[in-house]
Order: sequence, then C-alpha cells, then structure tokens
Amino acid sequence: MKTCLVVDDSTVIRKVARRILEELEFSISEAADGKQALDQCVSTMPDAVLLDWNMPVMDGLEFLKELRKLDGGTSPVVVFCTTENDMQHISEAISAGANEYIMKPFDREIIESKFAQAGLV
Repeated sequence: MKTCLVVDDSTVIRKVARRILEELEFSISEAADGKQALDQCVSTMPDAVLLDWNMPVMDGLEFLKELRKLDGGTSPVVVFCTTENDMQHISEAISAGANEYIMKPFDREIIESKFAQAGLV
C-alpha cells in the first residue's frame, strides 16, 4: 500500500483528504505544519505528500525545499493543494520541486486525476 502524508493546518481539510486518499487505497499520515511534516519524513519517507502552502511554523514552500535536501527526499511525489492560484505561486512551487498543483476546493476526481498524472494511482 502506498503512503501519503497530508500536510495542512486545517483539520477539516486533512480529514477530507484522508477520506479521499484512503478510498484510493493509500495509507495516510498527517501533519499540521511543515516542521511536523519534515520530522515525519526524516523518520519515514512517504510515497506522496499532499501539501498546503500557508501554514504556521513552516509553510509548504519552505517544507518542500527542505524535503528535497533530505536523504531520499527527492523520491516523494509532492502535490501542492492550496488557495494560491496565481502563476507566480505555481511556478515557484514547481521550481522548488512540486510535481503537481491542485486548487482548493478539491474533490475526489481532482485528487485522483492529479495522482494518476503523477503515476501514483
């Protein structure tokens, strides 16, 4: 079973994403900010990361840059899932190593499509 780390400061978003990803047969772990997520990745590297941009402590972009520096940190597929929808944010995320980009609000079809494009489902 593939693993996905859902990183968002909103418990509601994490819960919705968990439900969708479990239906797609992922094993899910969660983090409320980039620092928690980075600590989890040091311990166990996931197959995928569904990542919010705006979070306290460490934002999604900073997390992504630090993740990619870790041993094995280039292997997870990272999908940004955020309200930041301008081209500057999108290109900044892709330049930092994001594989895909999803706008909030999202549904199962959107997540499944992006994860399929990334070769995860």
